[in-house]
Amino acid sequence: MLKQRILTALILIPLVVLAVYLMPVPYFVLLVGLIVLLAGWEWTALVGINCWTGRILFQVGLILPMLGIYFWTYILEFAAQLTNFPEIRTQSGIIEWLVVLPVLFWLLVMVLIRNTPEAFLNLKVKLSYKGLIGWFILLSAWMFFYRLKAFYGADMAMYFLVLIWLADIAAYFTGKKYGDKKLAPVISPGKTLAGFYGALASAVVSAVVVSLIFEFHLIVLSDFVLLSVLTVLISIYGDLFISVVKRQGGFKDSGSLLPGHGGILDRIDSIIAAAPFFYAGIYLMGGQI
Repeated sequence: MLKQRILTALILIPLVVLAVYLMPVPYFVLLVGLIVLLAGWEWTALVGINCWTGRILFQVGLILPMLGIYFWTYILEFAAQLTNFPEIRTQSGIIEWLVVLPVLFWLLVMVLIRNTPEAFLNLKVKLSYKGLIGWFILLSAWMFFYRLKAFYGADMAMYFLVLIWLADIAAYFTGKKYGDKKLAPVISPGKTLAGFYGALASAVVSAVVVSLIFEFHLIVLSDFVLLSVLTVLISIYGDLFISVVKRQGGFKDSGSLLPGHGGILDRIDSIIAAAPFFYAGIYLMGGQI
């Protein structure tokens, strides 16, 4: 299994790096959107949306707001011309406030899983609400990850991915060597407290290294380290959240598309939770970096 994971990663990582650095933003948006749609297909299976009509409607429900978000400034321009009210154009930045909702959602998920893991695992949620939650988290992850590259550059998008990848690697090997005490055994028996702290430590190292390379001011460095640690913290609970969904549905993996990794959701679960949080932090720090 480990060999399969490594082989798959060795194939995927160069492709991801090339996409982040070489793809123009419109094509990058499309690529990330296709990945999210594949994850959405897996989500519908996990939560029990088994009819083709429901699964296709879920996909359409993702595509339409994706188009609206991407063409937001054009929509405002059209509205300004249609209503003869040019001030509408100045409202383009209001869309940034949408980041508040996913950040609050993932903070709530973290608190609930941390404090009441068994109750969270056994929580009964209507199928329609499960569909709505999947729609919400996937759409927000797509939106704020692509905007990270579009507004803050390929380097920042790549740092975010490397931050999550290194945390995952550090958690695995630290937990393997020192992991006796479990982090949330009722949800994910494989995750350990040692792996948890190893992931957070890797975030500190990643942030310090990048800060030194780019010669961040000391205050910016401290903010960047804090943001990186909190981003990894949220990503861990994003992983646990998807584990809850899989356990409730009786699945070990979300799919089998990626050998050694399972499905798309298995590979991007941490990114789904962390992308809005990291984007929010970079947005707040935007005047300093």
